[in-house]
Amino acid sequence: MKALRGRLFHLCGSSALDPKPEWIDDGLLVINDEGCIEQIGQAAALLPSLPAGCMVQDHRPYWILPGFIDVHTHFVQLGMVASYGESLLTWLERYTFPEEEKFVSAEISREVSHYFLRALLSHGVTTASVYGSVHKVSCETLFAEAENLNLRLLAGKTLMNRNAPDSLISHDANGKDLEATQALVERWHGRGRLGYSLTPRFAPTSSDDQMRWVGEMYQASMARGSSEPPLFLQSHLAENLQECQWVAELYPDAASYCQVYDRFHHLGSGAIFGHCIHLNDEDRGIMASRGASVAFCPSSNLFLGSGLFDLDAAVLAGLKVGLGTDIGAGTSMSMFKTMLNAYQVCKLRGQTLSPEAAFFLATLGGAQALRLDPYVGNFQRGKEADLQVLNPSAIALLDRRLQSARTKSEELFALLALGDERCLVAAYVLGQKRV
Repeated sequence: MKALRGRLFHLCGSSALDPKPEWIDDGLLVINDEGCIEQIGQAAALLPSLPAGCMVQDHRPYWILPGFIDVHTHFVQLGMVASYGESLLTWLERYTFPEEEKFVSAEISREVSHYFLRALLSHGVTTASVYGSVHKVSCETLFAEAENLNLRLLAGKTLMNRNAPDSLISHDANGKDLEATQALVERWHGRGRLGYSLTPRFAPTSSDDQMRWVGEMYQASMARGSSEPPLFLQSHLAENLQECQWVAELYPDAASYCQVYDRFHHLGSGAIFGHCIHLNDEDRGIMASRGASVAFCPSSNLFLGSGLFDLDAAVLAGLKVGLGTDIGAGTSMSMFKTMLNAYQVCKLRGQTLSPEAAFFLATLGGAQALRLDPYVGNFQRGKEADLQVLNPSAIALLDRRLQSARTKSEELFALLALGDERCLVAAYVLGQKRV
């Protein structure tokens, strides 16, 4: 066993409207030999009861928070991050597809996987939902690297068999996409802390046949009950008005873009859809009733000019919402910058995002959205000890601002607005220091 001492902060609520923050200014986090939380409480109360030989790592005066959870990102787009100024569909054609073509190479896939996962950890991100390319090897290398680091990771091979370059859609010839997906599921899903996400890029680039078998595989996995862990699913929905118009032309008999996914039975628990900007109340109600979740990606939405996500409408509809950096339309792997962008989007919408709610979206809310909250997201007893240690004084301006903060909420907002990866002292995965 080991124990970490410091200023503890985590959220225990059910949504961004009710985040339920918990602070313990001099707290102790006791971690058992399986890497899970054994106890949390005041250091003075818990220290006398620690078993002999229990190592105490004293991180005072630093803050100890749960690791961030990035619910939507593309590791195969690292090479074209910060590509100048296009709307979504042009941006995909000009930058994204040419970059993703490179991942036919096992060497490139391994090198980028290695860099990407360590970069996540260096930003305090300990759990992520990640898109691969259409190439099976991109997921093989990503899962292997994540297993080596013992990360909790969801990922999937992108499925795309129409309306894309031949070099990318040719991988679906003669049903090879289905075979490759089945092989990846059999090898990696439920192995250690890994989970497989069925990953159709979005409705315009998947044929009806592909959309159908994805839905069948996803629903069949949930029907198996407790015998095997159900699969996850990730895709994009209603990011851009031009995209929505394209879907309306491809599916003229569908009442909405959202209902295209519903038709193919893609909506359910463990299914998360990126963006969801241009939805109506009926769409949100359908998603909530099916148990599907939303990835709020404010940085990429601002960067591509896609629109302003309506967080209040989503939460009031009962949707689970997490935050995604959406590399490479998002321009940073920092969840601090992503939270700040989320705050700014809400302000432009006339809404209020408290710092507690923002950190909820970046931790426990993300876990709930990904159906991973039994394992990660806060410091509840029994959960995995994935956490980060932060030193706000590492940034001079932030340190100066904190000296005049009057409340804990003010301190938290200052960290949100001014913090970045320079604050990271350590990142722990299952109680083991990785950074």
